[in-house]
Amino acid sequence: MSDVDAAQAPACAMAQEFVRFAVEAGVLGFGEFKTKAGRMSPYFFNAGLFNDGATLGRLAQFYANALIASGIEFDMVFGPAYKGIPLAATLAVELARRGRNVPFAYNRKEAKDHGEGGTLVGAPLAGRVLIVDDVMSAGTAARESIKLIVKAGATPHAMVVALDRQEKATEDGRDVDYSAVQYVRRALGLEVCAIACLADLLLYLSETRGTDMLQHRERVLAYRQRYGVAEG
Repeated sequence: MSDVDAAQAPACAMAQEFVRFAVEAGVLGFGEFKTKAGRMSPYFFNAGLFNDGATLGRLAQFYANALIASGIEFDMVFGPAYKGIPLAATLAVELARRGRNVPFAYNRKEAKDHGEGGTLVGAPLAGRVLIVDDVMSAGTAARESIKLIVKAGATPHAMVVALDRQEKATEDGRDVDYSAVQYVRRALGLEVCAIACLADLLLYLSETRGTDMLQHRERVLAYRQRYGVAEG
């Protein structure tokens, strides 16, 4: 095994463990699902199904492990409404459990006109902000979060997501030759860390015994061949 392979092995093992966890929790499902881009996908990742304390806590551990492995530095975490809110909160709790106490904040979809008012809740946005989300499809949440962070005088620095679908994004209803993650990296200048990606899902399906898994793999592979992008 080369030095590069040895360095990649722990990350690959973690990604496989996460995919297995997501499948067993029913969060990563197979069938026929319509995406925001209007495509019929053979798989779907629904982070809203991490809906009890045990699975949400385990998810936070995966986020923290991926961040530590990435080496990304940040000063606070931000969760875009709505799914990003519990993700940011539980990640902050997990990081504090490991000895790193960082502030977190999130936004409301609509501004509150009473009490403290505004759209932002939690710690004041400051320093290098890490945006926490589940799956990036079109990069819309990232762009909206960046606007809020910049307006508050902080620096949108990086994103962490659970799954990188590694598929073509859409612009004005047309497929483009880059993914939402690649757009955020190249055009918006943010570092992006993913716990797992589509390649990890295909590896899991390849190594898991059973006719059903083989059939799922063939459908996911065909989807990737049609909509997939080169890594990077």
